[in-house]
Amino acid sequence: MKLCTYRDGDALRLGLVRGDEVLDVASSAKRLGVTVPDAMEDVIAAYEACRASLERVEAEGVSAGRLSDLRLAPPVTRPQKILCVGLNYRKHAEEAKMPIPSSPVYFAKFVNSLAGHGDEIAIPEVAREVDYEVELVAVIGRRCRNLSEEEALGAVFGYAVGNDLSARDLQMRASQWLYGKAIDGFAPLGPYIATADEVGDPQQLGLRLYLNGELRQNSTTADMIFSVAHVIADLSRIMTLEPGDLVYTGTPEGVILGRAEKVWLKPGDVVACEIDGLGRLENRLVAG
Repeated sequence: MKLCTYRDGDALRLGLVRGDEVLDVASSAKRLGVTVPDAMEDVIAAYEACRASLERVEAEGVSAGRLSDLRLAPPVTRPQKILCVGLNYRKHAEEAKMPIPSSPVYFAKFVNSLAGHGDEIAIPEVAREVDYEVELVAVIGRRCRNLSEEEALGAVFGYAVGNDLSARDLQMRASQWLYGKAIDGFAPLGPYIATADEVGDPQQLGLRLYLNGELRQNSTTADMIFSVAHVIADLSRIMTLEPGDLVYTGTPEGVILGRAEKVWLKPGDVVACEIDGLGRLENRLVAG
């Protein structure tokens, strides 16, 4: 099942993606006489209880329009946590000329950094070296703590495409990366979430990034140093993970930082990220 959040004027509405069509969950549930929460975070927290109703919506629901015609918001708009892993692909660590980490390198972003598919993202005036990073994002599905690696994927509701945009000049000005990472709009997410049962093994997904139509990143999640299960279990040892929490799991090689000729992102550039089975996330950069 694929679920999205779309904009209807100033309101946010939950959509169920069926092929190229988006079904309005609230209108469909009312018409069918079934009960489904009308916000993504509530659906995530109560997914097993409302799954049968969502399946009825998928089969008989009311169309809100084509996915490409709707104004999409980030699928999750108010996560409690946005947790990110740096240097989690072997070839990316090598291109960045950094040692392979012996344990995951974590940093955080915040709700201000979220952006949806199709949103324009402003480059702040203070940033000069803005880079892209296609990433697989795991969406936590239940409250959990102290998970084993064997249990960890069972706590995942689903997966989405993310882009960990980074201002390298600001990121590298100190040993802590937050100043170059937690910028407004610098965590695009979307276009939808595919539930974990639909995705299968998260370590067997191809991921690609295009800059103005040119393929720049082309790899597979099999190159991760620390698997999705390892990362989630590791995080759960120190914090309680909540439904809707987002885990950006790292980027493969091909970022601007690792190129011999570094031409940083600029206003007018279009960055498109794809992951097998998870759709295409596209954003245009504009001046801040």
